[in-house]
Amino acid sequence: MRFIGSVIEKLQRHPKRIVFPEGAEPRVIQAARQFCALKLGVPILLGDRARIAEVAKTLNISLEGIRVINPAESEELDNFARRFERLHHYTGKRMKDFEAREAVRQPNYFGAMMLAMHQADGFVAGTHQITGSVLRPLFQTIKPAPQTSTIASCLVMEVEDSRLGENGVLFMADCDVVEEPSVEQLADIAVSTAQLARRLLGSRPRVALLSFSTKGSGSHPSVGKVQAATALAEHKALERKVEADFDGELQVDTAMVPEIAARKLPNGKLGGNANVLIFPDLNAANIASKLARLVARSNAYGHMLLGLDRPAADVSRGSNAHDILGVAAIVGVQSIDYHVLYPGAGQQLPGE
Repeated sequence: MRFIGSVIEKLQRHPKRIVFPEGAEPRVIQAARQFCALKLGVPILLGDRARIAEVAKTLNISLEGIRVINPAESEELDNFARRFERLHHYTGKRMKDFEAREAVRQPNYFGAMMLAMHQADGFVAGTHQITGSVLRPLFQTIKPAPQTSTIASCLVMEVEDSRLGENGVLFMADCDVVEEPSVEQLADIAVSTAQLARRLLGSRPRVALLSFSTKGSGSHPSVGKVQAATALAEHKALERKVEADFDGELQVDTAMVPEIAARKLPNGKLGGNANVLIFPDLNAANIASKLARLVARSNAYGHMLLGLDRPAADVSRGSNAHDILGVAAIVGVQSIDYHVLYPGAGQQLPGE
């Protein structure tokens, strides 16, 4: 709770509105109650009002201070449908009136439109949906942030051992979106994750691009890709004025354990003190992050989406109410100064 406690304190000073499309999910209702009780802002639950009220009553949870919206009955439905239809017209995918209306009646699309139209400051979904069902409405509604070419994600993990990462906090990417990143994408993911880590930690990111090899100890095309991505990430970071240290390719123990780094890479840039871990592909990232969470019983918050024009997150279906609360708090803090992460973000409405 060290890290997430500091995030909650910051959001309490700048409360935000977070929309939860899965409004009748018990874990979401519990997280929304905590969000409200901690004075973090206004949680917005989407779904059938009667069903949400019934679940809340079963849980003995008050909905006072929590906003509940049924998309099918919302006065914004027609406006959202027109905007959504126009958005698809501009992208060359023509859509009929009734198709647009049916789309935005769905909570994920309605929530994405609320986010796009500045009626919510952040979006959190995924408690019982696969990743594609969460990402598709966001990608169809919200553009990439200005000067961004890669949309990815990162997971924030808080472990008990404060010697790891930054006082026990690690940023891991990409665990959710890009299956086989190219050199360019891997570099973008490294820089975007470093930017977020810098904003949330307030300290210099130490970014390790991981491999099964350390500085050529193994030979494989994937090793060359990580080496090239490391060099490109350093170049991109200079262009974007991101203050961070990058090194790769590194084995995970060389990245995280000073004693091992001293033996394997005595002149390394990170000295075994990485606080940002960039994985070579989605297989490695997803497996490693879930294994770390299970074995170490750590708190994992994510997946925070990187590169979108608005702050959003796709949570794991295995998340509990505490995890969802933590993700919502991080999304809320991101929205406070999102323009710093992505200059020019949030200025354009859908269909414009």
